[in-house]
Amino acid sequence: MKNKPELLAPAGNLEKLQIALNYGADAVYMAGKSFGLRAFGDNFDDIELQQGIEFAHKLGKKAYITVNVFPHNDDLPGLPAYIAQLAAIGADAIIVSDLGVFRIARQAAPSLPIHISTQANTTNWATVEQWQELGASRVVLARELSLADIKLIKQKTAIELETFVHGAMCISYSGRCLISNYLTGRDANRGECAQPCRWKYHITEENRPGQYFPVHEDERGTYLFNSKDLCLINHLPELIDSGLHSFKIEGRMKSIHYVATVVKTYREAIDSYISSPTTFTIKEEWLTELQKISHRKYTTGFYFNKTTEQDQIYSSSSYTQTHSFIGLVKDYNPATGMATVEQRNNMKVGEKIEFMQPGMDNFAQTITQMFDEEGNSITVAPHPQQIVTMPVVEPVVPYAMLRRPDTRQELE
Repeated sequence: MKNKPELLAPAGNLEKLQIALNYGADAVYMAGKSFGLRAFGDNFDDIELQQGIEFAHKLGKKAYITVNVFPHNDDLPGLPAYIAQLAAIGADAIIVSDLGVFRIARQAAPSLPIHISTQANTTNWATVEQWQELGASRVVLARELSLADIKLIKQKTAIELETFVHGAMCISYSGRCLISNYLTGRDANRGECAQPCRWKYHITEENRPGQYFPVHEDERGTYLFNSKDLCLINHLPELIDSGLHSFKIEGRMKSIHYVATVVKTYREAIDSYISSPTTFTIKEEWLTELQKISHRKYTTGFYFNKTTEQDQIYSSSSYTQTHSFIGLVKDYNPATGMATVEQRNNMKVGEKIEFMQPGMDNFAQTITQMFDEEGNSITVAPHPQQIVTMPVVEPVVPYAMLRRPDTRQELE
């Protein structure tokens, strides 16, 4: 029996946490309103943190809290009480990147497990060994490592190792970036990145002020810092065989459709390989699913090479997707075959849609009827989060998602 890695999903808010866990994640990572690296995400207030942790634990799953800012002096006074509070409400671990935060955490909550963030830039076994000696329980490896590097680290150390398998890639070393700071005054290392690596750039020449030249001969300019998105679905056997403890999905700022689709796809792929390694094959439907969500072109990052020209996108910073998320199932009545749906995008009678739901096959149907909350027949649901009911051709469960083919193949 192969060692089954943890599937770790992003939770940008309470709804995303519930979606991620219901669609098959073993654990989620989330942030409070302070000390995380997604300051402009919804994040969790104190009550929501406790609710999220309790929700995870009821399902027998785990919740990790990010405390991975690089703090300045004025950030430190509130840290001990905050970390003690996280321990008191049952956090399964905190994720830190700074040695000072690590020290404060050990003092404020000695029994609270600590995971070392990818922001700590851990790229070799000696550093992993040192974190282990200090008392860390897990190290999230830098994304700049090859699979061969990871295997050597695993061979030489005894601590849990976590690595990213899917999602956006930062242009700078393990996310340590100052471009946002210089151009906008928003500190990426304190959770406020403006993502200037996705902007279009030209160059100017000193003696020709006001004249702008594309870095490549292209009238659109160039997105010279713009990385493709990581996708390792095709390489799960090698990753599982390496002995990694946790596979991490990036995306706390992403939609619930993104989280559900990626989690479900990787859940099915991991389970398939674990159950029968010798007969395992990559299913075409998994690759198709990962095209349905908003993403940049995919790459394997540093795992099998040390970056190539093909890992960057120089022509655009747009996303692509083949399907749009239009509704979330809230309830289903098996006696009538009617589903209660919360609208998330304009939908109308006559449209062909697809249902995706946890642990079950997708199915397609046409919307034949819709009714508003008063029972009136309607042909279109145009209002955000409008509650409607509609007949469905197969049973559905709460958190099932409705989506339709997207005629827009490129999204800004």
